[in-house]
Amino acid sequence: MDAAEWAAVPVGIDAQRWRTVCTSRTVLVVVHTVVSAQRLLDVVGLVESDPRVQVLYTCAPDVFGAGVQRVLAEAGAFEIPWVRAVRERFDLVVAAAHGGLERLHGPLVVLPHGAAYGKRSAAGGPVYGLDAARLVKDGRVLPSVLVLSHERQREVLADQCPEALSAALVAGDPCYDRMLASAHLRERYRRALGVRRDRRLVLVASTWGAGSLVEKEFSLYARLLRELDPRRYRVAATVHPAVWSGHGLRQVRSWLGHSVARGLLLVEPERDWRPLVIAADQVIADHGSTGVYAAATGIPVLTTGSPAERLDPASPQALLAGSAPRWDAARSAESQFHQADPQLGAAVAERLTSRPRGAHRVLRERLYELLELRIEGRHRKPEPIEVPDRPAEWRRHA
Repeated sequence: MDAAEWAAVPVGIDAQRWRTVCTSRTVLVVVHTVVSAQRLLDVVGLVESDPRVQVLYTCAPDVFGAGVQRVLAEAGAFEIPWVRAVRERFDLVVAAAHGGLERLHGPLVVLPHGAAYGKRSAAGGPVYGLDAARLVKDGRVLPSVLVLSHERQREVLADQCPEALSAALVAGDPCYDRMLASAHLRERYRRALGVRRDRRLVLVASTWGAGSLVEKEFSLYARLLRELDPRRYRVAATVHPAVWSGHGLRQVRSWLGHSVARGLLLVEPERDWRPLVIAADQVIADHGSTGVYAAATGIPVLTTGSPAERLDPASPQALLAGSAPRWDAARSAESQFHQADPQLGAAVAERLTSRPRGAHRVLRERLYELLELRIEGRHRKPEPIEVPDRPAEWRRHA
């Protein structure tokens, strides 16, 4: 153990001796992946600005954990090592994944790390995140609060892990709420991306693993750049952080290097993908969360297909996969671009959250209840998503 692992401040039995601000509560944010980091940073601000609260972060072990420390360092987070985190007690622990949570000490809040709970752990298996294998350890329900985005998820939980029902909190989707709060910044996002008013922005969005766009349609990036007139279109790509983590930053950049050289805007995993969705005129997506959020915010979506047996039939992912226009490689790309179907977008949004625009208020109230602190001040609306200062911030290593 080095000195940093056992630093005396801001956590530990002697911490109050060294603190300047005499906080009374300590919150641990458990970050497994870049995806979960982005989710958690949406929520932790609900308590982080309170001078009674000290927030610490730790990188939890995960097969796709690469990049987490870069994200936390850029955010200015005070990080403590995992080996230290499992030896301390906290007033609140917040996570958006499941690995190692049974080793932590303190009331635990678990958030979803994607759009709703849409995917199954295996073909025909339980819905991931609402199953006993992840919520129960040695007969003990791990979360004090399990955050759901929709009332319908209670039914899945009741079927898969009824002992966790008492922990369920239907709070809505804070990620989606921030996107709604950012819609008025669309033109500013487009300027930051370098997209002129007379161009249409086409976003290609891929999740990771079998059945993903990257796995099935890797040639799509190059095809769009060949086929679409650069005077009228700009093509951008978001690739799930698990792909970057699983194959390496340099490798993914190399695989897409020729496309980047021809004008592809490749957004790296630490960048916030949501302004890109809001700025888009057309999205081509697989069964990942990005397509769901795009449809729910009214952006036209073409889907490249999905492994139906890996989706919860009641999820927004399944609705989008079954109802959105399907990408057809035999047709020209431009002929397949459609106007948004308001009815489909509204239906996807209805499956995504049953508390639209309400997540931050519900979560703030429950977090303060767990901290046993009185809420001071008025509830704030969700903060709009930041606009980068320079276009280069979207693609730092093109």
